[in-house]
Amino acid sequence: SAQIADLQQKLLDADNGDRPRQRWDNIATILEAKCGLKYLLGELVSSKVQESKLQSSLEQSQTSCSEMQKMLIEERNNTAELEAELQNQILVQEQQHQEKV
Repeated sequence: SAQIADLQQKLLDADNGDRPRQRWDNIATILEAKCGLKYLLGELVSSKVQESKLQSSLEQSQTSCSEMQKMLIEERNNTAELEAELQNQILVQEQQHQEKV
């Protein structure tokens, strides 16, 4: 645990300059390399899990967006139909009014 913490600190300290070269230079033993690889693999798995969750969320959002677009188109069509119907009723009312006058 202490070695992992020390290795993590070394990796954080190596953030400036020639990072890959410094990181490998700071690893002096096979045990440190093993710990480093375990840490890196853990980070890789964690990032892959997070990527998968984000991808799933994106797909759900895209599906939801498509459904909302379909609903919007349907509502626009319904509105256009109602508008045409109302215009027709107005014309009929105007004609009836003209006939009365």
